[in-house]
Amino acid sequence: MTPSEFDDLRCLLRQHSGLDLSRDKQALVESRLTPFARRGGFGDLAGLLRQVRAGEPRAIADVAEAMTTNETSFFRDRAAFAHLREVILPALSRSRASRRRLRIWSAGCSTGQEPYSIAMCVKDFGAPFDGWQIEIVATDLSRAVLQRSEDGLFSQFDVQRGLPIHMLLDHFMPVGETPVGQVWRINPELRAMVTHRPFNLLHDCAPLGMFDVIFCRNVLIAFDDATRTKVLAGLSQALHTDGYLMLGGAETVRRLTDPFKPHPDRRGLYRRDLRAPLAPGAMPFKVVA
Repeated sequence: MTPSEFDDLRCLLRQHSGLDLSRDKQALVESRLTPFARRGGFGDLAGLLRQVRAGEPRAIADVAEAMTTNETSFFRDRAAFAHLREVILPALSRSRASRRRLRIWSAGCSTGQEPYSIAMCVKDFGAPFDGWQIEIVATDLSRAVLQRSEDGLFSQFDVQRGLPIHMLLDHFMPVGETPVGQVWRINPELRAMVTHRPFNLLHDCAPLGMFDVIFCRNVLIAFDDATRTKVLAGLSQALHTDGYLMLGGAETVRRLTDPFKPHPDRRGLYRRDLRAPLAPGAMPFKVVA
C-alpha cells in the first residue's frame, strides 16, 4: 500500500465511520485487510483498495467493519454498572413509574456482552420493574458482531471474563461442548429484552427513537474531536431531558461539552443540563454528582 493509497483509505474511513487512523497505523491496516481482501473475494489488497478508491459501497463498508475494534467483556468497567444499579435504575424506577416503560441504547454493542450485562442488571433489580416494558436497543456498525450478539451464544472464555458465577447459573444455559470448552446461551427472557439494529453513529439518530439511558462506552475514543462533537450532538437529541449518558472511563467530553464538572464518584456518567448556557457547538451534558 502506497502512502497515497493509505491517505485515501484514512479519509474514506473517517467519512464513512468516523474512525480516525493515524499515519503510523499503516502496517496494522495492511495486516488486517490483506487476509480480509482474500476472504472477501477481492483477490488481494490491491484489488480491495481499487474498489474502495472507486467508492464501491460494499468495499468501503467491509473495510470499516474490518478495522473496527470489538474488544468487550461482560460488566466491562465495574464502575459503569455500579452507576446503573445505584443511581440510574433507582431514579428511573420512580420517574417512569406512571408509564412503566424503559428504553436503553447500547451504542457500539460489539458481540453483545454490554447489552446483556445491562439486561441482567435490570432483571436482577427485581420488583420495581416487574410488568414493565423493557427495551434494550443494541447497535453496531458491524453486522457480523450484531449477528453474534443476536445469537446469544458465548464460549467458556467469554463467560469467564467478568461474569460472576451466580449470574452465569441464573441467566445462561449450557448448549454444547467444543474442543476448547462449554458453550453457553443467554436465556430467552433476557434475549427478548434486546433488539439489534445495524447503525452508524455518524447518521441521524431519530429513527431509533428516544431513550432513557444511552451507553456509548469506548466508542468516542476512536474518533477525532470534530466527530466526537457530532456524535454527542446526535446522542443529545436521542436522550430524554432527564435521561442518562454513560461514556467509557477513559473518555471525556472536556472541550466538547459545556458545562463539564467531573465527579470522582460517578466517573463517566452524564445528564442533560438544560439550564446552563451553552458555548457555540457545545452539547448539553453535565457530570452527575
